[in-house]
Amino acid sequence: MNTNPLTLEAHNISKNFGNIQAIRDISLTLARGEMLGILGDNGAGKSTLMKILTGYHQQTSGELLVNGTKVMLSSVDHARSFGIECVYQDLAMINTLSVYHNMFLNREILRRGPLPLLDHRAMRKKAEAALEDIGVNIPSVDVEVGALSGGQRQAVAIARAVASQAKILLLDEPLAAMGAREAALIIALIERLKARGDVSMIMIAHNYAQTLDVADRVMMIQRGTCTFEGRSAETSAAELFDIVRREYQANRVQG
Repeated sequence: MNTNPLTLEAHNISKNFGNIQAIRDISLTLARGEMLGILGDNGAGKSTLMKILTGYHQQTSGELLVNGTKVMLSSVDHARSFGIECVYQDLAMINTLSVYHNMFLNREILRRGPLPLLDHRAMRKKAEAALEDIGVNIPSVDVEVGALSGGQRQAVAIARAVASQAKILLLDEPLAAMGAREAALIIALIERLKARGDVSMIMIAHNYAQTLDVADRVMMIQRGTCTFEGRSAETSAAELFDIVRREYQANRVQG
């Protein structure tokens, strides 16, 4: 059991969009250095919860605490001020730009002087150090992101978030549409981040087996509510599949 201080707490979080309730009364905790896996089908409410945790949406009710302090995250930048970063499924990178340019996208380093010129040397050096720090291997920081494999692009996006001093890292389907080799690369990277102990992570995923392998705890969201939470070591993929099967059968009977 992780006895480290809690970095993030959500208590009875609900979100309405007009008359539609996307999520209701979801609670979670995240300790320093811990990874929580959030599972569920498309439309279950996972993305809505993620957007609340990153400040993109504000909850209709419930409360959030970051490092024990109650907060209402008003924007993505506000969430980042608390060390909360998200690596979205689309990665938010520009394929025609180099790795180091993408590492500093919207936070470019400028040279000192009368003209605001980009300091390419400083960005290149810092990008190389950030990638090396978490063990990401790519041909060069000068290569265009579009020339990298899917796993390498995902690794660069994670390295960018960590380099921006993220303390709470949210990963949106980091293993989606990846083959076994590339998924193994990202899982190994996540394991290295866990071993450091200074970054807490939440991973949204569909693959039960992969999530149980890498997460300390898992929770299942179905139709906007949390229907299961448990430690990965005490949970099986078969148990999770059974929860989904029971819901599917119940919906068929109601239909």
